[in-house]
Amino acid sequence: MPLIAVATLGGTISMAPVPGTGAVPRLGAAELIGALGDLPMDVLAESLAGIGSASLDFATLLRCRDWGLRQEADGFVVVQGTDTLEETAYFLDLCWPSEIPVVVTGAMRHAGLLSPDGPANLRGALTVAAAPRSRGRGALVTLNDDVHAARWVRKGHSNHLDAFTSAPAGPLGMVVEHAVHWFHPSPPRPSVLTGEDFGGLVPVVEAGLDDSGAVLAHVATQPGVRGIVLAATGVGHVSSGTADVVSRLVGSLPVVVASRTGAGPTLRSTYGFHGSESSLIAMGATMAGWLDARKSRILLHALLASGADREGIEREFRLRGDLD
Repeated sequence: MPLIAVATLGGTISMAPVPGTGAVPRLGAAELIGALGDLPMDVLAESLAGIGSASLDFATLLRCRDWGLRQEADGFVVVQGTDTLEETAYFLDLCWPSEIPVVVTGAMRHAGLLSPDGPANLRGALTVAAAPRSRGRGALVTLNDDVHAARWVRKGHSNHLDAFTSAPAGPLGMVVEHAVHWFHPSPPRPSVLTGEDFGGLVPVVEAGLDDSGAVLAHVATQPGVRGIVLAATGVGHVSSGTADVVSRLVGSLPVVVASRTGAGPTLRSTYGFHGSESSLIAMGATMAGWLDARKSRILLHALLASGADREGIEREFRLRGDLD
């Protein structure tokens, strides 16, 4: 039987209610795996953390990745909260150096609620991790029987059971009767980013109505800021005032422009006004393409950790953010 390594980090899937407090992390790896009964694979599970996913950091994710690599298993499952699950998945997609599948899962309903989804999601993730055709696909996300690619998946609803979407690409596959049914072939994976220095800050600043650029200018001056992701309106547009700030920043900081809409890419050459995508590119900003602001932040962090220069950042965002 295949050997699947499972690292649990906490989150709703590990939570149970405490009277007068609410749900808190109480279930470790042994309890989560034990609740599944007999399995058609061997499982090596360990609790690496027991926190809400909003408190996860790069140090914990690096430790989790390294633990998974040391097990030399046939597949690796990471169990955590759903609040930052899409970011963890994309981090692993960028930094997982193995062909062995890594699958991230969690739950929308904790163990104290009716019909908790954690056991089914974990069982589905184990199925995906053990499937031979999962190899070479990078990081995957399995929830509610859907299998998503880390590049596309995002949490699209705060508490709905069917909270995760991969619009517009759609899920890669589905788990049916404890087997994976793939809808799409595996595309070639870009090179793995190997940097370890995730220190410093890469803040996300959102543009909006009556935006003078003052918030962006203030954030850029804070200690430790290594780059900025600008969640721009529409297809990558900002106000004239914000554009003026961007023009001053790009000489000293990488500025990546993503769309704040949550769906659709930034453009490159349709509009030409001051603050349009064309003008921001001419200033030296990098367009995120199809990557949203959250994924762009993870990619920029990983590139800076790997020592990428400005040309390298531009090249990698074109490679990973565009479809051609």
